[in-house]
Amino acid sequence: MAAPHAIILGLDGLRLTEAERAFFAEADPWGFILFARNIADPAQVSALTAELRAAVGREAPIFIDQEGGRVARMRAPHWREWPWPPRLEAALSPEAMDEALALRFRLIAHELRAVGVDGNCMPIADVAFAQTDAIIADRALGHDAATVARRAGLIADALLAGGVLPVIKHLPGHGRADMDSHLALPVVEASLDDLRATDFAAFRPLAGQALGMTAHVVYTALDAEAPATLSPAGIAAIREDIGFDGCLMTDDLSMGALSGTMRGRAEAAIAAGCDLILHCNGDRAEMEGALEGTPRLAGAAEARAAAALAARRAPAPFDVIAADARHAALIAPLGQAADG
Repeated sequence: MAAPHAIILGLDGLRLTEAERAFFAEADPWGFILFARNIADPAQVSALTAELRAAVGREAPIFIDQEGGRVARMRAPHWREWPWPPRLEAALSPEAMDEALALRFRLIAHELRAVGVDGNCMPIADVAFAQTDAIIADRALGHDAATVARRAGLIADALLAGGVLPVIKHLPGHGRADMDSHLALPVVEASLDDLRATDFAAFRPLAGQALGMTAHVVYTALDAEAPATLSPAGIAAIREDIGFDGCLMTDDLSMGALSGTMRGRAEAAIAAGCDLILHCNGDRAEMEGALEGTPRLAGAAEARAAAALAARRAPAPFDVIAADARHAALIAPLGQAADG
């Protein structure tokens, strides 16, 4: 059997159309990713994840961005809502925040696995700075590398315990960017010494994780023109300076930070050293273009992707009621369990 294409694809709606089913069967992507447009209720999501795996004939990984707070694709009334991390940090002791985050992501993992989702694009390990754009600042786990690394590690462990693969992001660090890479291409002019001491340092303790995601950010100390996703020097920093040896996916190729055709973006990312392409918006023409630039998995990329799948495990025993109660007690100083 041929290896799947080195790509993760989104889809348009709540259920697969016949055209999508045929397209995915032919495209044979390594995995899929869900967004709010694909989410209605637990029964629907369970049916959709089963349809996606049936389309490719294997237990393909299915990812989502379920951070809680600002970024959450599965929301009330069917799933829990969560306070944003900056609110937790302002109200809780460091110890209480750490425990609350670990419980939060164990509960999130429980919710994801219940509907067939087994990958979460989390933890975010970008260090927050004074200039950090709100797209990251509202989600950041802290303002120093040691704190961020510790909390990201707790989150990764909690997801894995719940049978969900974590994806660390955004390598080698999005925190210094002062604009949203969904809309434009950020340029970071920090020195290599500063990047190594802070941004890279937050990711080094996570270098053994199975999956990571790149940043669409130009780091002039590495490459004056290309963002890390498309830069051999950027990927080399992730592999060699940070030491990340897991399977490396791009951030969404359809984001506004990137330019050129989808085929060209995919080809550049693979040439730079990314293992997997991520394309999220479900646009058929764009997906076809990205696939034209994406090979089937082979060599080291195939081995890293296989190792990531091998890291999937059955959820450990878990007392949901006790975890909910403990989490509620921990965040009581906030006065409520979720942002409005």
